[in-house]
Amino acid sequence: MSRRTLSAALALTCALLLAGCGGGEPAGPTPAAAPTTRGEAVAPPGGSPFWVDPDSDAARQVRQYEAQGRTEDAKLLRRIAERPVAEWPAGDDPVPEIARAVRGAAAGRRTVVFVAYNIPHRDCGMYSAGGAHDARAYRDWVDSFASAIGDAPAIVVLEPDAVPHIVDGCTPGQYRDERYRLLSEAIDRLKRQSHTRVYLDAGNPAWIDDPGKLVEPLRRAGIARADGFSLNVSNFQTDDTVKRFGARLSELLGGAHFTVDTSRNGDGPLPGDREEAWCNPPGRALGVPPTDRTGDERVDAYLWIKRPGDSDGPCRGGPSAGTWWPDYALGLARRAKA
Repeated sequence: MSRRTLSAALALTCALLLAGCGGGEPAGPTPAAAPTTRGEAVAPPGGSPFWVDPDSDAARQVRQYEAQGRTEDAKLLRRIAERPVAEWPAGDDPVPEIARAVRGAAAGRRTVVFVAYNIPHRDCGMYSAGGAHDARAYRDWVDSFASAIGDAPAIVVLEPDAVPHIVDGCTPGQYRDERYRLLSEAIDRLKRQSHTRVYLDAGNPAWIDDPGKLVEPLRRAGIARADGFSLNVSNFQTDDTVKRFGARLSELLGGAHFTVDTSRNGDGPLPGDREEAWCNPPGRALGVPPTDRTGDERVDAYLWIKRPGDSDGPCRGGPSAGTWWPDYALGLARRAKA
C-alpha cells in the first residue's frame, strides 16, 4: 500500500466475538508458545480471541528454519507465526481463502480478521494498484466475500486507503461518487452477516493530519452503519499518537469506535521527514500483540492488519507489495519488546 467498543452488544458472545472483556496486555510479544507442525491449530497467547493461521508464510518460514537448523531465527519468527494476523483475500474469487480461514477458526471458536481490499482504481496506480475492474465486479466480489463468511465471527477492515485517497485528492474526481456508493453498499452487504463487524479505513495521523477532513467523507461512505473506523493500517505511527487522533475523530463522529493496526509500530515511524518513510522503513519493530483488551472504551481492538514481513513495495530492496520478505520479518521480530 501507499501510506498509511467492542460494544456491549457482543458481550454475550465474548468467546466468539470481540466482546468487551476488560483488562490489558503487555506492549510486546509474550513468550512464544510451543512450536506447531503443519496445519496444527495455534492458540494465541494472552487470551486473544482471534484466529492464528497455522500455515501462514511466517509459520512455513519457521518450519523451514527449523529444518535448516536455524533454531534462533525460528524462535524469533514465532513472535509473528504464533500471533493472529489479518487475511487479505486476493484475486477475483475471495471465497476459497475466506472459507479456509472460517473452517480453521471454527474449531477453536475464534474470530477471523479479514481485509476487503479490491475497490476499483485502488491505490491511485501505485505499488498496490489494481482492484475490481468496475463497479459491478466489485459488488459481485463483496457479495461473494460476505457470503463466504456466513455466520462465522469476523472483523472486516474495509478498503484501506480508499477514503483517505479521496481526501488527499489522489483519487480522480470522476471516481469519487462511485467510490462512496460502493463503500456504503459494501458496509450494508457485510453487515447482513450476523457476526461480522466492519471498520471503514480512515488512514493514519501522519497522512491526514486533521481529523475534521475525514468526517464528511466517512459519513458519505456509510460510517454510521459500520461498527467504526480503522487507523494506522500498514503504517508505523505510535499507539499514543493514533489514539489521540482517533479520539478526536471519534468525537466528531458522535462517539464512533475504532481499531488500531499495531503490527509494526513498536518503535514508531522512521525518524525524520524522509521520502517513502512508509515503505519498508528500516529499524522498525512489532507492536502490541493483537487483543480486544485495550483498556480504552473507544478502541475495540489492537490488530495486526498489515501482515508483518510482507513487503510494502519495491523500495529499499523489498519485493513487490504484499510479498513475504523473511529478512524484514526477522528484523521486526528481533527488535520487538519481548
